[in-house]
Amino acid sequence: MTDKTLIPASPSEDDYVRQVAAAEPPPLLSEADPIALFRDWFAEAVAKEANDGNAMALATVDADGMPDVRMVLLKDVDASGFVFYTNLESAKGRELAAHPKAALLFHWKSLRRQVRVRGAVTRTTDAEADAYFATRARPAQIGAWASDQSRTLPDRLALEKRIAEMGLRFGLGKVPRPPHWSGFRIAPQSIEFWRDRPFRLHERLVFEAADGGWTTRRLFP
Repeated sequence: MTDKTLIPASPSEDDYVRQVAAAEPPPLLSEADPIALFRDWFAEAVAKEANDGNAMALATVDADGMPDVRMVLLKDVDASGFVFYTNLESAKGRELAAHPKAALLFHWKSLRRQVRVRGAVTRTTDAEADAYFATRARPAQIGAWASDQSRTLPDRLALEKRIAEMGLRFGLGKVPRPPHWSGFRIAPQSIEFWRDRPFRLHERLVFEAADGGWTTRRLFP
């Protein structure tokens, strides 16, 4: 059984009282524009999170309907959706090709906030993928060619050998984007903003796509 001494205890009433006394209650979340609200939160997260403020959990399903989840990095966001890049032959690439719907979760611990996104998935254009790939560090570009992502690796030496081979292949020249590497865009059908409030009375605001705009609902915590 789990050693329960390793699991943090729930906050006491005194803990909550100190939390309330330490800060002014924030105004209610704006219902005007979810992308603008996300951008505001995202900018603050990138500035304050110790590591990878653009990290997000990506959930997909496999051929048997079994859920899969892993961390990826957000590389672009606008009204059309949330973009990340990956090996198309990886587990997530294959799963999204077969079932082009996904869920995202951003959790910013230092800010006590999270954002959930669900929606349909499409590929980015080749031009978008080429433009982003060109910004990557050269070793990362080489790595994209060398790695058979999600496939069985016999040993570490096999990966290092592939990296050396690709380094020799491209020499000092430009490294083009591999044909098996591109991006995905999740077009949000719903976006939920969650903000910590004392006594577990958290604020939850959901935006749902409707007729080219958004409807909003506030949820019980």
